[in-house]
Amino acid sequence: MAFQNKDGIQRLNIIIAAVVITAAILIFKLVQLQLLDVEFIERAKASAIQERTTYPARGLLYDRKNRLLVQNEAIYDLVFTASKVDPDMDTLKFCNLLGIDLATFENNIQKDWSRPMYSRHVPAIFMGRIDPKTFAAFQEHLHQFPGFEFVLRNVRSYPHQHAAHVLGYISEVNRETINRFPGIYQPGDFRGASGLELIYEPSLRGSKGLELILRDNLGRHVGSFSGGILDTPAVSGQNLQSTLDIELQAYAEKLMRNKKGSVVALEPATGEILAMVSSPTYDPNKLVIKRGRGDAFLELVRDSLQPLFNRSIQAKYPPGSVFKPVLALIALEEGVLNTRRHITCQGAYYYRSSRWGCVAGAGTRNVSRAVHESCNSFFFQIYRDLLEREGFANPQPGLEKLNEYLDRFGLGSRLGVDIPGEITGHVPNDDFYRRLYASEGGRWYSTYTLSNAIGQGELEMTTLQMANLAAIIANGGYFYSPHLIRGKILDNGEVEKLEKDRRETGVSSEHFDVVTSGMELAVRAGSGRMAYIPGLDVCGKTGTSQNPHGDNHSVFYAFAPKDDPQIAVAVYVENAGWGSTFAAPIAGLIIEKYLNEEISLGRQWIENRMLEADLLTIP
Repeated sequence: MAFQNKDGIQRLNIIIAAVVITAAILIFKLVQLQLLDVEFIERAKASAIQERTTYPARGLLYDRKNRLLVQNEAIYDLVFTASKVDPDMDTLKFCNLLGIDLATFENNIQKDWSRPMYSRHVPAIFMGRIDPKTFAAFQEHLHQFPGFEFVLRNVRSYPHQHAAHVLGYISEVNRETINRFPGIYQPGDFRGASGLELIYEPSLRGSKGLELILRDNLGRHVGSFSGGILDTPAVSGQNLQSTLDIELQAYAEKLMRNKKGSVVALEPATGEILAMVSSPTYDPNKLVIKRGRGDAFLELVRDSLQPLFNRSIQAKYPPGSVFKPVLALIALEEGVLNTRRHITCQGAYYYRSSRWGCVAGAGTRNVSRAVHESCNSFFFQIYRDLLEREGFANPQPGLEKLNEYLDRFGLGSRLGVDIPGEITGHVPNDDFYRRLYASEGGRWYSTYTLSNAIGQGELEMTTLQMANLAAIIANGGYFYSPHLIRGKILDNGEVEKLEKDRRETGVSSEHFDVVTSGMELAVRAGSGRMAYIPGLDVCGKTGTSQNPHGDNHSVFYAFAPKDDPQIAVAVYVENAGWGSTFAAPIAGLIIEKYLNEEISLGRQWIENRMLEADLLTIP
């Protein structure tokens, strides 16, 4: 019995010792945490865990030679948590640091706290778009204003003052955008609003990150929750390489200064757009996110010359005689024309009592010479031959067949260029003419629409479509959809190119030689002589688009070199007269600049004349 009591006492002592040791360890750890561990002490002061959004760097844009076109610049949003703001803070000093008055302070700090988008315990924007200089000055005194903190944002700036219509700009999202893209945008976020910035927004914007941070009862940052293991880092946007050659773009814009119109230059083999100019234009830095941007935008909107309007894809024009090579190719394919056929012109085209003039003059011409000399009578006749294949009284099937080809040439529909705003142009069909001639019972005949044969009448194109026609002729019957982005720039610097489908016109390649020969002669010894470049075989076609509201429009498209086309270009200068006076010399200079990198001494007088020409100032 005594042995059992002794054994029980020993077990009790062991238990007591274990409890004492355990208690001592716990007390020691508690003392260590509360008195010795500074990090724990600071974290213990935290009264809240807050989610903070981190913003990614927006993807950059480069030109085809890896020259930076669009870059990011830091600005800051000053946000505040209403429940943490000190009501006795030095408001006057606060306002002086930001360069605002007390009325602005009161207006910015007042929010409709009854709305779900605001909470007194969640940061709200007090003031956005603060520049780095103001941020640096304020940051030194930030500790004096509890409840306020800065959020770093990235906005755009432009190293070059060119390609505004192509690059586009970003703007702050509105409520409609936030609702349309739930979970992606929040009030105060920026989004591409035009140009490449808009179309490639999903690639450029990147992904936001999320940090869980600890704050004390004064709203001060204590540290990351759980060492940041639950944080999601922001992912930068994708860098993209564009097809533009910024030097060529700048040169084309320079040539178009003080003129109204557009230029589009393509690489025929790929459909890559080398330059896209709409004139008048503007410096893209005018619309960067900064103070006074609203006034700058309003100034552009109110400008009577419409600098925000992209004439290269949003304006539709009668193409004039640049349509003639296309009509010749279709007639050759359809068999109503061949290389041996000659058509006589009497200095004008006659039908009954009507007369259509021809500046080429009287003569008998084959297709090559007709393109070279731009004979209206020749093309009036082959247009009628195409439409009247089932008789004069039944032009509808002929027009439908013609329009099938025009559709394959990319006319009457969008080419799908990767910036917003492209229009279709206009290719009139049977329904259109039935409505137009409703007073005659909807009956119409080929002679009613004869002006289409020479690119007048109801046929209308964008400058992009005209440049694409030049690329089609250069390629011998096919094209790739014109585009402005080559591809994604990978981490190793390589470019992952975007694939584009090859589109066929249905015209056999054998028919193109006779047409391109006529275009070459038009430049060597015809109306396109101002685009002639010694040592380069330039093939082109002038056009003079009749304008019932004022001076005619000057039109020209071309490609070069003839046997290995590297560039196709279309130039449209509004109210500039003959195609030979402005459009042809501008196109020739652009081709020479791109292929030879400089303008030869013998052609610099042409360059000077184009640079000095002012078609906007009224004498």
